[in-house]
Parts: sequence; C-alpha cells; structure tokens
Amino acid sequence: MMTNVMVGKLTIPFTCPPCHAQSDQQQTTEQQRGQVLEPGDPNQERLELEYKDTKSRPKDRESTDLQSRPANGVSDTESTGDSKSAVGAYMTPEKEEGGACLVKKGQLKPRPTPTALEGASPRKTVFEKWAILQCEETRPGTKRQLSAESAAKCVSVRKRSTMKIGQEQPSQVLPHAAPGTQPRKPCLPTSSASQRKPRRQLFSSTGVFHKVDTHAINTGRELKEQGIFSAHSIARAITQTARNELEKLRAIWVWLCHSIEYDLEGYLGVSPKLCTPDEVIKEGRGVCSGFSSICLEMCREVGIQCEEVSGYSKGIGHRPGGGLADKPSDHMWNAVWVKGQWGLLDACWGAGTVDMETNTFIKRFDDFYFLTEPGDFINSHFPDDPHWQLLDTPISLEQFELRPLNTSAFYILGLTLLHPTLYKITTDKGEATVSMRSSRPLTFAYELRQRDSQTGATGQTEVDSSCGLLSVNHQGMSLRLLPPEAASYQLKLFARPEGDTEVLRWVCSLELECPEVRRAQPMPANPYVSWGLGGGAGALGVKGCSVPGEEALEVGDGGEAEVILLASRPLMMVCELSHPGLCPAVAKRCMALQIAEDRLVCHVLCLHQGFYRLSVFVRDYHDGSGPFHNAGNFLLHCRGQGANMNSLYPPDLGPWCGPGMRTQAAGLTHFSHTGALVNAPQGRCNITFHCTSPELQIHAVLSTEPALDAASSKPGPDGEPRTPFPLSRHVLLTYTDVKVTVSVCVPQPGTYRLGLYGREPPRQDHAPLCDYVVRSTCERRGTPFPQVYAAWGRGCVLLEPRGGVLEPQSRVRFRLRVPAARKVSVLARERVELAVNKSRVWEGQAFTGEATPLKLAAATSDAGDMAVLMTFDVLNLESEP
Repeated sequence: MMTNVMVGKLTIPFTCPPCHAQSDQQQTTEQQRGQVLEPGDPNQERLELEYKDTKSRPKDRESTDLQSRPANGVSDTESTGDSKSAVGAYMTPEKEEGGACLVKKGQLKPRPTPTALEGASPRKTVFEKWAILQCEETRPGTKRQLSAESAAKCVSVRKRSTMKIGQEQPSQVLPHAAPGTQPRKPCLPTSSASQRKPRRQLFSSTGVFHKVDTHAINTGRELKEQGIFSAHSIARAITQTARNELEKLRAIWVWLCHSIEYDLEGYLGVSPKLCTPDEVIKEGRGVCSGFSSICLEMCREVGIQCEEVSGYSKGIGHRPGGGLADKPSDHMWNAVWVKGQWGLLDACWGAGTVDMETNTFIKRFDDFYFLTEPGDFINSHFPDDPHWQLLDTPISLEQFELRPLNTSAFYILGLTLLHPTLYKITTDKGEATVSMRSSRPLTFAYELRQRDSQTGATGQTEVDSSCGLLSVNHQGMSLRLLPPEAASYQLKLFARPEGDTEVLRWVCSLELECPEVRRAQPMPANPYVSWGLGGGAGALGVKGCSVPGEEALEVGDGGEAEVILLASRPLMMVCELSHPGLCPAVAKRCMALQIAEDRLVCHVLCLHQGFYRLSVFVRDYHDGSGPFHNAGNFLLHCRGQGANMNSLYPPDLGPWCGPGMRTQAAGLTHFSHTGALVNAPQGRCNITFHCTSPELQIHAVLSTEPALDAASSKPGPDGEPRTPFPLSRHVLLTYTDVKVTVSVCVPQPGTYRLGLYGREPPRQDHAPLCDYVVRSTCERRGTPFPQVYAAWGRGCVLLEPRGGVLEPQSRVRFRLRVPAARKVSVLARERVELAVNKSRVWEGQAFTGEATPLKLAAATSDAGDMAVLMTFDVLNLESEP
C-alpha cells in the first residue's frame, strides 16, 4: 500500500510499514534525512510527519503490485505547506492528463521518487533522479496502478513551531473499501504462514495487558459519561498510555468488547441496523459489521494498518452441512498488521455470545479472538478472500463446512479431537464412538438432542444419558453412544478444568446420524455423566480402580461383584447402586463397604439380569463434616442368574465391614479374615485377631433380619424343633493375653451380621469397630453356646463342652481355664468340684439330670463367694416329637 509524503509543496511517495516494514530506528533516520528547512531560518526548526487525507487518485492510477515495482505513486491533489518553503520555491505539483508533472515557474517537470530527499543531495541531483522516472511513466498502466485507498493516504511535514505545545494533532481516519468487499490489494498477505510468529511469542499471556485493559475500560466509561461517542476521540484517549502498536491494538480491542453489545434485533431485522461507527458507539450495540468498522476506524486513527474481512462464520443460525456456497457471506471481522505480520481478531465474538433460546445477548469477554492463531481461526471463520486465511495451503469452503464446530474453550483447554475428524459421524450397527485428548486433567460432560426429521431443529429435551458411556482419564475422554432411536442427533461436548466449580463450558459440536438401533438391555441412567474412574479422582485421593475404563464389569453366576478403589490417603466412602428393577431400599441391602487405609472395597449383589450403575463418593476420612464427591461410576453387567433374595446383606449393616480404619485406630491387628465377607458352609466359624490395648473391652453381637430371627423357633427341615434361643447365644467371645477369638455358630442357613464393639473405661457405651457378613448354607441346626456372665472375662477359655445345650440324664466332661481361680465347681443336681491339672486346666465330670440348667462357678479365694461364669441348658425330652 502506498502513502504520500508531503514536504512543503513537494509530494514524495513512500512504502507504508504494513507492506515493507521498517524498524523504528530506520524510520527515525528517514525522517531526519527528509527534513527541509526554510531559507534564512536561524533555528532550523525540526519538522514532523502527520497523516493527512487527500482526494482519491483517478481511475488510471489504481493499485499496482508493490513487489514488482518500487513505490513511486504521487498525489493528485495539491499539497498544503509553507509558501516560503525552499523546495516549494522551485516546484509546484499540478494535475495533467495521463500523469503527474512538476511546474517550475510554469514549466512541467517529472515527479520525485522516495529517494529524492535522502541525504543532503543538491537540487541538480534531485532533478537527475526525476528524469529517470520519465521512463517509469512509460510502463503499462497495469504496472503503475495504485489502489484508491493507497492513493488517498499521505504524510505531510509540518514545522514544530506551528503547533501549540501539548496540542494533540490526531491523524485522520484512513478510508477503506466498502464492507463485505475484499479487492486484491498490495497489502494482502504474501509471506509463508510457516514464518509466522505464534501468538505466544507476540505476548506471553493476556495478563501482560492488565494496565492497558484497565485504562481502556475506565477511560471508555468516562468518555461515555461525558457524552463523547467519536471513534477518533475514543481511540486517541484509550491508547494514551500504550507504549507500542500492540498495546494500542489491545486497548482498542478491550474497549470494543466491553463497550459494544451485539444487536440481535438488528441482525434479525426487527430494528434498523446502525450505520456509522459513531452511531454504533452512541447506541452501545451493533451487528458484526459495526464491530469491524469501529475497529477499522480506531486502528487507523492511531496508525495501525487494519482491514475489514468478510466471510462465513459458524455463529448464529449455523447448521452443519447447510450448504454455504449457495448463501451470501454473513459475518465480518478484522485483520491487523502488528509486530511485522498480519493477525486476525473478531471483537464481535470477543464481546459475548447469543442465547438463541431466549434471543438475548450474553456479555462474556473472550480473549481467544484477539490475534487468534490462523489454524484455529479457520475452524469458525472462512473469509471470502482466501488470502485472509493466512495459511500456507488455504482450505476450500467445502472443507470448512466439514470441519467440526470447536469453540474458543476447545483451544483454551488444550483439546484435540481424535475421532471423528469431520463434523458428522454415523453409527455402525447402532453404535458410535467419540474420543478427545486433553493436555491437562479435565471434567467432561455431553448433551445429546434429537433433531426434527422435517425442520432439522434440535429438540428441547435431552436424550436419556443411559444411551452413552463416557469415560474420562487424565489424557482425555472417550464417549460410546448407543442412540435409542434411528434419527439424527446434535451432540454437544462440555469440559472444565478438573477441580473447578465453574460451569462446564461448551467445547465442541458434532452431528450424529443413526440409521439403525442396536437392541440391547436398558442402561441405568447416570446423572454423573462419565463412567469409570472420574477424571478428578486423583485430586480426591483415589489413585486406581479394579474396573478398567468405561467397560462394564461382568458379574458371574451368583450375582456377586467386587469393586476396589486404591487410595493415596485415608478416605471415607458411600455408594449408590441403580438398576431399572431395583428399589432404593433393596439396593442398600445389596452393598457391603469396607474402608481401609489404602483401599476402599464395595461388595455388590446383583439380583436381576442386566446393567447396574455403581456410583462411589468419597471425602477425606478425618473431615467428618465435609461433602462427598463423586469419584467414579461403574457399569456392572449381570448376564446369568442373579443372587437370591435370601442372600441380601443384613439391613443394619454399617459402612465399616471387615478390618479397616476403625479397627486400626483401636489397636486391633492380625485378623484371620481380612475381608468383609465370611462364608461358613458348616454353619460355624472362628474369627481371630490381636488386641494391643489392655484396657479395651471387646463385645460381639450377632444379628439378622427379623423374619429370619423369628424363624429360629419353628421346626427345622428335619422335623426337630428349634429352641427359641436368642442370637446372642450363638456367639462366644474368648479373650486371652492379646488374642481374641470370636466363635460363631448360626442357628440356620442365611446371612448374618457380626458386629464387633469396643469400650475403654471410663467410657460406658461400646463404639462400633467393624461388621462382618457371615453367610451359611448349612441346613443342619446350629447349637447355641452357653450363656456367659460378667465373671467370664479375659483369660477364660471353654474347652469342653462347646455346646450350650446338653443331653438329659447323661454325664458330661467339663474342661476350662479360669485365671486366678482357687476353686471351680459345676452346680447341678449334685455339686461337682473340678480339679486343676498341670496345664492349669480345670476338669471333671458332672451328671446333667433332667431339664435343670447347669452352672459353672468359680471363686478367686478359698473363702470367697462363688461367681457364676456361664450356664448350660438341658434338653427336655418331653418336648421332642
């Protein structure tokens, strides 16, 4: 692009920085060389350059290729300057048909080149160089044409003495082509895109512009309050503190995005569109052309080369695959020359977004559209002139239409779409997959809406989330889709940084075509969207899981499954189980949780065939009041026969199944059963562990659901009556020096809860330590243990008989250990004193008699009272059938 330099009444063309960029130092040298002094001026005052508008050049002086010819255009208008100028005393420009000429006292002379004033050349040398230009004027017109826009720009030299101190001399707005048109200009980009400096090299981050941004916003607000709506005045005011052209551009960009709103009514034709930039500024709203024209005016006002670019955008009303070739372009943005290269920006999109459901504009500053990378910009903006793509290999309009719609958040979050690479994806046998890679851990979500088969409009209701399996990890996401109907769908993907509480941001849109549906079992709804271990699980303290990805965990025959989460720190856990045929009350009895220091285990019972959702929530173990966060959602698939309803876990089961954090805190170690489930095929089991605290008192409780407990008094399958013994008689606790043994003998087949409790004086109540789930399939009647009393304490061990119900009229051998006992007796129909052997075991025989309970008693001194240790029941023969 050519610009004229006016020295007094002498017009000298030179090349503008956007076309042939020069350093600030070079420009300063040229200005020094180009100074012209008045004859007799003793002070030799300095001269300054100033942009000035002139009339357009005649049609035969239109644009020419600057690469094929040096800049030598001249102005067709008379220049203004000092009438006493030394150069002006000899040369005066005049108009002439077919070209420009110089008049020296009425005689025509050739016009000068940009080198005419370089150095201190004598007047003779100047005229010799002008003579050379006579040959240049004979070149074909196509080689000499200058654009109307280029010819209308000039720089004039004025003496500093003619300007008031502190008075600002603003440059005039440079005229530009009509909006929507992009004629081939010498200023169009010609350099290779591979030589471009990436955005991050122009400025490290948008934070470097904090002072510029603040000044632009505050100054713009003050000017609005003062009623100043001139684009020229505002441009000069908001760029006062800018130190370079990049900061000037930034100030203009920020002011535009914060001061002008998108006029949706004007876009839809409801209200008349505002025309001039000043009208748009005063009203504070405008369509895209208003944003681009204001940007153009303000940039040129402060000396920044700027162009308006028209083209297509994937904005309001865009429908993928809608055939843009048959439609006129619908958007305008800007290209600016900054830091020695062309950059792209869209202030309209940077100001906010449009909610088409409510037909309102939502102000939201988006820094992404400030000097956007051309490779990213082309995904949403397609210029009419392919040169403004700023790409080594421009893409076609068809390729632009086929690209997925990626929003600014897509690039800001560092996402890469792996599959599909086009905007449209078609299911294969009713299934489709979408995958995305991320540069950092993110939380993902999706939204699927069915399109109307007639109008193509998206429905108001989202498709049930059960049709998608979303898996998230630190490297990205994978989404497996199984649409419920054969139709067309719009798929929107959302993301946000892991751990953030802000709303999920829309990052990408795709079109899904489903010609056929896969008939499969219904999937459980997943309100937490993603499947598998969540992307933010690591921050929550979960470092691994036994269920890989979004794949379903296959449940074997019997309907039992186990999900294990590995913990990097102590965590508390709660779980939720969902199935279309499972009510919440029953679902709670299908889970048994074990909370250990380094792992979380959830045992699951699947009663029905089909898919289940198991959602796991965690929080820090020691944060008793903190909220639980979703750590993962796992898909379980039960293909075969599910579990029996009789195998449900006990209703009063707590979250402390098996050894874990509470038993560890109480000093219990070396458990014989480290899991939460204990199988007793013979109806009996012994659970042992060590207790390191001498003050801790252990208590064990056996329970089951009420219906099973009541059935213990009914006749068994062998016809024998079941004695109505409480379940407490089916547990016997043996406590030696450090070893504790809990013996269990269940009365009938079923599932039981064995609860362990502990108490340290002076505390009166027992606190829960852990629960065990004891399951028995033995049909034989289980014999209860003797009834124990308080005297049966630490160190007491019953060796014989283990059963608490004795046969009548029979002799029974007794063997037991009682620490510190001086005497042990069996109190029956006849009192029997037991003897102690070398192993400190008290032993002897006693006759049971008839239906009279036997008591075991001990005394700690020769003259002390006898304390009852335990009692045995004797069967009543009359009650037998």
